[in-house]
Amino acid sequence: MSDIRIATLVGSLRADSVNRKLAEALRESAPEGVSIEIVEGLADVPFYNEDLDGEGAPESAALLRKQVDAADRVLVVTPEYNGTMPAVLNNAIDWLSRPYGAGAIVGKPLAVIGTTPTPYGGKWAHEDTVRSTRIAGATVREDLVISQSALDVDPLTDAEVQTKIAALLTDLVAHTDEA
Repeated sequence: MSDIRIATLVGSLRADSVNRKLAEALRESAPEGVSIEIVEGLADVPFYNEDLDGEGAPESAALLRKQVDAADRVLVVTPEYNGTMPAVLNNAIDWLSRPYGAGAIVGKPLAVIGTTPTPYGGKWAHEDTVRSTRIAGATVREDLVISQSALDVDPLTDAEVQTKIAALLTDLVAHTDEA
């Protein structure tokens, strides 16, 4: 079996973001046969505008689409901003959903994880990401949405969180069209 490529979208642009660190840790500890590739440059993708789209789409948007299109799966690692997903993530989903019905995210198995220092643990960001990516055409593994509040534990070292994330990756990798 060839390697499973997972394109990872990180919703935080902050260099020292816990979500960024979580994505990097996942990349470093990926199981054999799994390649976790963090999609860089989301900050450079202009806000979606149909006038910019098409053959002359901005290079940053075209690269985003190319990276996700080449992947077998998509993993979203996101914090929660003001009760929803970060604008940079929503914008990436907008670009990936087009052209309608044939965007790079269409049919891709997708899971969402993340951490945020709130008592709600990113619940709304995850719900909005699941809804938006499902509408965009992804095959959302809703049962895999994991949200862990950074107030309670360190998501990078907590054994229970790490067990949940390992199970998430196993299930995402094992996904088939029949699943």
